[in-house]
Amino acid sequence: MLSEAGCPGVADPGAVVVGMAHSLGWRVEPLVGPSSILLALMGSGMSGQSFVFHGYLPIDRQDRARTVRHLEKEAQLRQQTQIFMETPYRNDALFADVLANCQPNTRLCVASNLTAPDAFIRTLTIREWKSQVPDLRKKPTVFLLL
Repeated sequence: MLSEAGCPGVADPGAVVVGMAHSLGWRVEPLVGPSSILLALMGSGMSGQSFVFHGYLPIDRQDRARTVRHLEKEAQLRQQTQIFMETPYRNDALFADVLANCQPNTRLCVASNLTAPDAFIRTLTIREWKSQVPDLRKKPTVFLLL
């Protein structure tokens, strides 16, 4: 199995195929490739010693807001980078919910289109982000909180 972008099996349905290969006794050989999650962490300036990847947050707005507040508390309590993502067409809604539910001094990294020519990665406080909202429509994006 090959993937043209990302890292199969990490926040990717490729894990199902790899699991099937193991159950059939086939040889599995992971190869190094780009992982937007790790690229975002590396470029964020946040803790790479302690981090958690949460994948996709809830779609329901109230559940998502509650989850964002919980992730912010975990980041503060554990000094642990919280990493999550969204489908490209829902990025703007997630970004707005993060801005509305996090404290002004919480740091947020937005890492978008990381392996493309128009790659964007920036870490600012919530307060700073409120005055410079990026256009994330239809762009693969990873979010990091600390």
